[in-house]
Amino acid sequence: MTEPSPEHPPIAAPLGSVTTARLDLRPLRAEHRSGLAPVFAKPEVWQYPLGRGFTRSETEAFLDRQVHSWATRGFGLWLAVERSTNRAVGFVGLSVPTFLAEILPAVEVGWRLDPDAWGKGYATEGARAALDEAFTTLGLAEVCSIVQTENIASMRVAERAGLRQVRTVEVAATEQRGALEAVLLAITRDEWVRASQHPTVRPRE
Repeated sequence: MTEPSPEHPPIAAPLGSVTTARLDLRPLRAEHRSGLAPVFAKPEVWQYPLGRGFTRSETEAFLDRQVHSWATRGFGLWLAVERSTNRAVGFVGLSVPTFLAEILPAVEVGWRLDPDAWGKGYATEGARAALDEAFTTLGLAEVCSIVQTENIASMRVAERAGLRQVRTVEVAATEQRGALEAVLLAITRDEWVRASQHPTVRPRE
């Protein structure tokens, strides 16, 4: 068990890579830049909250933060790779919602996928894998998700993954965007077990 943190609950063990029925989920690394940059550049990927795609430097900074998260926290976001094509289709995984300090310590499940991969159920499949790892490997008691109110598609993914709406929250403005209205969703370990929603997930060797 890790030491308590002001940002997230202690974890029982660090995460690794995971394989689902259709996705390989690998800890994000700097070398994933070439696969993710074209995906992140698409405006649809970052429509919420930015209304535009990422620049190359924004993608690099994002990956730097993820490398740091994996090294210091023992968990983070995975690169989502479509197993049938070996193509990077975005990311899914667990992070700390530092942008909403009022709920910390907390761990959030999230996802962003290439529009070419939308409509295939990959976001739900990856989110369920992340929740399974959160409640087993990490040993968390609860996981949340913060979804912008207008982002109906992500709201549906969160609910299909088993999260329930808790309340509306306001996310403070940053240099890149204005203040946002969002919905806080959550699921506890007991709710996850009772729902029996999680897929069979095999850790990669």
